[in-house]
Amino acid sequence: MSHRICTGLPRCRLGKLIEELADAWLAQQEGRLHDRRGHDRLRAAGAGPDHELVFTHRVIATLVILRFQLPHAALAVFYGVDRSTITRAVHEIRPLLAARGFAVRGSPDLRLRTLADVFAYAAAEGVELRLDGTEVQVRRPRANRPGRRAFVSGKKKQNTKKPTVISDSKGRLLWTGAIRPGRMHGVTALRTEGIEDLLRRYPEVKAKVDSGYQGLARDFPDQVTAPPLKPKKDAPPDDITAWEQARKAQSSERICVEHAITEPKQWRPLQRYIRRREYFDETMLAIAGLVSDRCAER
Repeated sequence: MSHRICTGLPRCRLGKLIEELADAWLAQQEGRLHDRRGHDRLRAAGAGPDHELVFTHRVIATLVILRFQLPHAALAVFYGVDRSTITRAVHEIRPLLAARGFAVRGSPDLRLRTLADVFAYAAAEGVELRLDGTEVQVRRPRANRPGRRAFVSGKKKQNTKKPTVISDSKGRLLWTGAIRPGRMHGVTALRTEGIEDLLRRYPEVKAKVDSGYQGLARDFPDQVTAPPLKPKKDAPPDDITAWEQARKAQSSERICVEHAITEPKQWRPLQRYIRRREYFDETMLAIAGLVSDRCAER
């Protein structure tokens, strides 16, 4: 099960990941036990029954589920444990993966976790950002529930959730976040995440976006570049030709963020998420963080 086809990671990177998560998992377990006991340990760590599924297998099982969206019962058969053991392992490891943040090239100790981190990194390193949004189909809320229409995307006509993706000019994934229900526009999601304040705080940061972010480019013309507006139908042929050339040139410079969006979608849950919607954000961040590790090595 530790093969890269199953986990999506080569064994050398898998070993580093297990080592990285071990201390955080132990602290998580100690905190849970302390809350249950209500006091400090009376016996040394290691007393009591052993885990049915050791920590290494918990990480591998979680990665396999993130990779292929397999039923938990199927993994339970492979490991010879109950289905609830696999479910408990996923709920322990997935938040740790989601909290890791995003790797950057040349700085192995630096991880970007928030939009503010991305802007601070771009300002310090002179990185020009590429922004775009994507959509992942999710389960439809039950009938007669409040907010049922909030997930209906006007573009896809499906129930979706919308993450925003940021990459550099080489297509390396720097951040994924501002995850909102599909009904919300991508610009609105970024505005609620505080991108306007960050653009004012870091006036040297530049970004390229697609036509869906025209409003952001209008408000910050010196920092955000969007495709030119389409000429009117009765415009002269020279104007239309100039517009097409400018649009293609801007699209060629922005296409790398589309590649950054495509890489995480090689993982099955981000093609169509069939589990509970409240776990989508964690799943998205966990997968994107793992993909960023590979991007940082390019």
